[in-house]
Amino acid sequence: MTEFCYGRPAAIARLQGGPEAPRLSGTVTFFPADTGTIVVADVAGLPVGNGPCASGVFGFHIHEGTACTGEGFADTGGHFNPGDCLHPYHAGDLPPLFSSNGQAYMAVLSGRFRIPEVLGRTVVIHSGPDDFTTQPAGNSGKKIACGVIRKV
Repeated sequence: MTEFCYGRPAAIARLQGGPEAPRLSGTVTFFPADTGTIVVADVAGLPVGNGPCASGVFGFHIHEGTACTGEGFADTGGHFNPGDCLHPYHAGDLPPLFSSNGQAYMAVLSGRFRIPEVLGRTVVIHSGPDDFTTQPAGNSGKKIACGVIRKV
C-alpha cells in the first residue's frame, strides 16, 4: 500500500478559501490504488475556534459540480453520487478533516471511485462536521473552501 508515496499523483485539487475562510489553502492529491483511490489532503488556514471544545472538525467531500464559482461555491452542486445512494454512502463522501491549530492532514483509501470519474469535479471543505446522518449531505454547514480536480 505504501508504494503510492513513491509515485506521482494522477490528479490534484488546489484549495482556496472563500469569504468564510479567506486564508485557507491547500492541496488534495489523488493516487491510483489497486482497490480504488488514495486521497491525501494537506490544508492550512482552517478557522480556529476558541476554547478547549471548539469544533476543529470539517466536512470534506467531492462534489458533482465542475467549478468553484457562485455565491458560497453554489456551483459545486451536491455530493458526487453516481450510484444514487443515501448519505453517507455517496461516492464523494470522505472522512472529516480534523484541525490542529488551523492545519489538517489526512490520507484515506476510498473504493467508491476511480480517478477518471472525478476529474473536473470539485473538492469542498465545509464549516462544520458531517453528522453522517442528515440527508442529503450530512448537515456540515457552509462551503468554506473549494478546488477543482485536475489531471497532473
